[in-house]
Amino acid sequence: MRAIAVFSVLLIVSASASAQAPTGSGQIPVEERLKALEEKIRALEAEVQALRAAQTPAPTGEAATAAGPVAAPTAATTPTGAQLPVYGGSSAAGTNVLNPGLSVIGNFLGRMGRNRVRPVRTLEMHETEIALQAIVDPFARADFFVSVTPEGVELEEGFLTFTSLPGGLVAKVGKMRAAFGKVNALHNDGLPWADRPLVTENLVAGEEGINDAGFSVSRIFAGPRNLFLEATGEVFRGESEDLFTPTRQRDVSVVGHFRGYKDLSESTNIDLGFSYARGYNDAGPDLTTNLYGVDATFRWKPLRRAIYNSFLARAEFVWSQREEIGFTQRAFGFYTSGEYRLNRRWTVGGRYDRSERALAANETDNGFSAILTYWPSEFSQIRGQYRFARYFGKQDANELRFQFLFNLGAHGAHPF
Repeated sequence: MRAIAVFSVLLIVSASASAQAPTGSGQIPVEERLKALEEKIRALEAEVQALRAAQTPAPTGEAATAAGPVAAPTAATTPTGAQLPVYGGSSAAGTNVLNPGLSVIGNFLGRMGRNRVRPVRTLEMHETEIALQAIVDPFARADFFVSVTPEGVELEEGFLTFTSLPGGLVAKVGKMRAAFGKVNALHNDGLPWADRPLVTENLVAGEEGINDAGFSVSRIFAGPRNLFLEATGEVFRGESEDLFTPTRQRDVSVVGHFRGYKDLSESTNIDLGFSYARGYNDAGPDLTTNLYGVDATFRWKPLRRAIYNSFLARAEFVWSQREEIGFTQRAFGFYTSGEYRLNRRWTVGGRYDRSERALAANETDNGFSAILTYWPSEFSQIRGQYRFARYFGKQDANELRFQFLFNLGAHGAHPF
């Protein structure tokens, strides 16, 4: 009714104005002006009715049954003819709200050359990783990674993260990769190489790494001079391939990691970490293996050209102390690496390895790699790696390894 009153007032005003105006060639006829006003008022009435319908609560219970089927809402139009958005008219938008995010990563490996000490298959679908990740509630997040390999199917990681604990603590519980150094925490698709360094193979349980069932507690806090600090403590069941072997229920393993991060400028930062791991080994009851690690990472990523040019340098040092019956076997290993992004598609890199073996410190392996990576898009990588290794006893291995990585779906970010 209010709109009709407005229309009447506008009609009277327009009529009187038209009666007083001269009928020159520049005047708009009265009928056209009234018609334009009428169209505008009708459009305003349609918008008012749409707003009232949106504010009216839907009938419930018996009232809803008596009202019968509700007609689907129709799209209102603006004076210009464009459709107004209609919200809540379809249930399709909410069908996937409760489903976890799903992604699949394929990792295909090939090799040419010779390696008699640690041979790998010539061609293989090395791993297919299926990730399911979701927010459980406002206080927790769940991440599951299932690994499908030629050897079978296994749960690579599956853990629940509690993000809102008192005191600024963050806790994880489940099966997870330990926070020992940098490489151990990364999945195969997150590595800048087609393999893992010799120090990982010799001292930190190879590709599987320290990956076990347990729980983790970490806290982030600010240090002096804009220094970012993070402390992590973890307790595991105590079973890691070729590294920790429990014989009793109480033979758990522990891991600690302390990390410091600082921005040197808007484009560069440095990351320094210290790690410790302790667990029981298979040499005898109550005999342990202790690992000490230091890792350092330097990044250069200009904000405006990060997808075209960047540089990352990383080094990791590991000391092993394995208790044997009557003595302690000590070993040391490290790697250094660097990678430079030439442009949006190409990245070049190199890595140097040197590591003693955990069971025989007088047996040392050396090697280096040259890596070239092509990025067709952010969802795939093609990598070639020339790898030379001189194992103990002057057993040389020359290999050309190539890798194809491809991603289906939105995969969560890797540890920074």
